Amino acid sequence: PSFGFLFDIDGVLVRGKTPIPAAKTAFQKLVNPQGQFLVPVVFVTNAGNCLRQKKADQLSHLLGVPISQDQVMMSHSPLRMFKRFHEKCVLVSGQGPLLDIAQDLGFCQPITIETLREKHPLLDVVDHDRRPNVLVSVYFSVVLFGEPVRWETNLQLIIDVLLTSGYPGNPYHHENYPHIPVLACNMDLMWVAEAQSPRFGHGTFMVCLENIYKKITGKDLKYEALMGKPSKLTYQYAEYLIRTQAAERQWKQPIQTLYAVGGSAALSQDDEIDNSWENELASAAAAHCRSVLVCTGVYNPHTEVPLDTRKSITETVFHGHRDFRFDPGLVEPDHIVPDVDAAVDLVFQLENFAP
Repeated sequence: PSFGFLFDIDGVLVRGKTPIPAAKTAFQKLVNPQGQFLVPVVFVTNAGNCLRQKKADQLSHLLGVPISQDQVMMSHSPLRMFKRFHEKCVLVSGQGPLLDIAQDLGFCQPITIETLREKHPLLDVVDHDRRPNVLVSVYFSVVLFGEPVRWETNLQLIIDVLLTSGYPGNPYHHENYPHIPVLACNMDLMWVAEAQSPRFGHGTFMVCLENIYKKITGKDLKYEALMGKPSKLTYQYAEYLIRTQAAERQWKQPIQTLYAVGGSAALSQDDEIDNSWENELASAAAAHCRSVLVCTGVYNPHTEVPLDTRKSITETVFHGHRDFRFDPGLVEPDHIVPDVDAAVDLVFQLENFAP
């Protein structure tokens, strides 16, 4: 095959924990009788609350085909490339087995918000139940894996770390700018579960953090890197995984087209960020990335993007992150289909591929 699939999960294969019926049918078309994939496939999710292996096991169970962890890309997967942060003490925010996730990605000294709260009980005025001895600690960067459970605690302590240059418990110093590095995974403002309307995502938490920081300091919160769909970094890493799969199967033909099922095209950040990670990926080979939108997720086929965006409030149509350019051309998908099964049929037809 000269093409590969990048599958979204939420709203494409599942809604919450409920599989979308078309997904099982679609994946029977993508494997041979031995359960081997006929084309390279990567699952791209903005979830960040578990290890890749757990997500692979969940998908194998849901779809009825064997899926390896090397086919799964979590929102935090590209953090493997940010090796200059791996040896340093980092504060991590989110849900799930955060220390296991951080260590699996290569971080040697991750500290959770809960541990920070225990070390500095006076910083979290919401909960005074536990008051151990105050320990001094220093943090060199902050990694936001996903939305936490207790937003007020996480917002307070992350602000403390940023405004004290990594020494929470010290007085604020507004002149320490730019602040210590912040790396964020998953910028989704909303996501779809079983509820009838979309739910708050990690992007909503980031909006809160950015606005609190700006309200206190008058300056913009800066990100060392933003990853997760629709960042360019995420799609470059996904293509690297696709190429790796093709090489392992000894498929000689180069992968020229990627089909992002459920996703939009990659967006570029406004500000230039350090792209030293690109050396890790070697040169990109795919000439095209086509988006195939399905109607089982957040997308509503009855809403339209205005032709003249200058006459509209862009936030009403662009729910992307503050640091990404709004481009109506990138919001428009290459194809729209009812579900993932129809997407697979369409791609096979476009590629003249007969399994």
